[in-house]
Amino acid sequence: MRWDFDEEVSREGTGCVKYDLRKQVFGTGDVLPMWVADMDFKTPDFIISAIEKRLKHEVMGYSFQPPEYFSSVSAWLRLRHEWKIEDEWVTFCPGVVPALNLCTLAFTRPGDSVIIQPPVYTPFFSAVENHGRNLILNQLKESDGKWTMDLDSLAASITPSTRMIIISNPHNPVGRSWKQDELTGLANICIKNDILLLSDEIHSDLVLPGYTHTPVAKLSEKIAEITVTCIAPSKTFNLAGLSTSSVIISNPVLRKYFKSKVDHLQIGNGNIFGTVASIAAYSEGFEWLDKLLEYLNRNTAFVVDYCRNFIPEIIPVKPEATYMIWLDCRKLGMTGKKLGEFFVKKALVGLNEGSSFGPGGEGFMRMNLATTNKKVIRAMESIRRAVETIR
Repeated sequence: MRWDFDEEVSREGTGCVKYDLRKQVFGTGDVLPMWVADMDFKTPDFIISAIEKRLKHEVMGYSFQPPEYFSSVSAWLRLRHEWKIEDEWVTFCPGVVPALNLCTLAFTRPGDSVIIQPPVYTPFFSAVENHGRNLILNQLKESDGKWTMDLDSLAASITPSTRMIIISNPHNPVGRSWKQDELTGLANICIKNDILLLSDEIHSDLVLPGYTHTPVAKLSEKIAEITVTCIAPSKTFNLAGLSTSSVIISNPVLRKYFKSKVDHLQIGNGNIFGTVASIAAYSEGFEWLDKLLEYLNRNTAFVVDYCRNFIPEIIPVKPEATYMIWLDCRKLGMTGKKLGEFFVKKALVGLNEGSSFGPGGEGFMRMNLATTNKKVIRAMESIRRAVETIR
């Protein structure tokens, strides 16, 4: 077997956020960490080989992204998602979260309003509020374990100062891979109201078997004209520490505004190894990703089945994408801080507590399944024992 996802890799003592900050985050270093969204698997061998080859040059001077950087992104999107883009539409940015902040600065002004859809990835909130913009919350709807966009509420929440909406596609943390009709309905509202659509698609490659990712900008040229798309190899290939992402903008005016912010802040050069890793990932990563998705799907199925059979108080929202699973823990009768403490102190598992993702997240926990099946089993057995103490 060329890639062994069952291999246990020690990450402690490497400056690793997930493991080395456990005491700071959870108050104890004894929890099994299944929170921050990176993987416990080794970065693929073909990426390591590409980095090692570049390292042998032994000169790490100023660098830039070569043509292969942009062409590898466009080729990946064409082959993986059937989305045809031009190389010139791609702009480097040192991470998707920085890109969200740069878009707020480039496309809105202080006092403008920006819409987000909670419960959602926490940095969405700060990307708006840290720059003096007003936040409008268009909360997702949840019914019988199914999460959907509330487009009627969205349309009603728009004000004359609304300039942009930031969406998570696929959605973190609820795991939805939004369907074409959902995205089209959203985009049509944006077109009608002259609102920019900023789509965080960092999890786009992590769509589980049976589902498909739809890039918003792929829907039509008209929709692409108002859309800014953010992607990165970081989640897919475990490269978060290399701070490399790509922003795709077909509209030349919007692209000019975004690039000007990157240039003014002097952050466009990136780093040598992030560039090399991105090219290798998007050029050689097809087979590895297919194997990864098979493994993640097995972990997901295990958690769903385990809860059904042994912990009926916890109802997993089966994800369509991402390697996180959204656990409905409302039957435990705890929310917020108490729920988080229960998982840390009783189950000895470190997860993300749902209210941190905003309204709608209360009573839920987010669990990262991008780890070995052995650790997933250990975590679920520990959670079961904790729940048994309060039945």
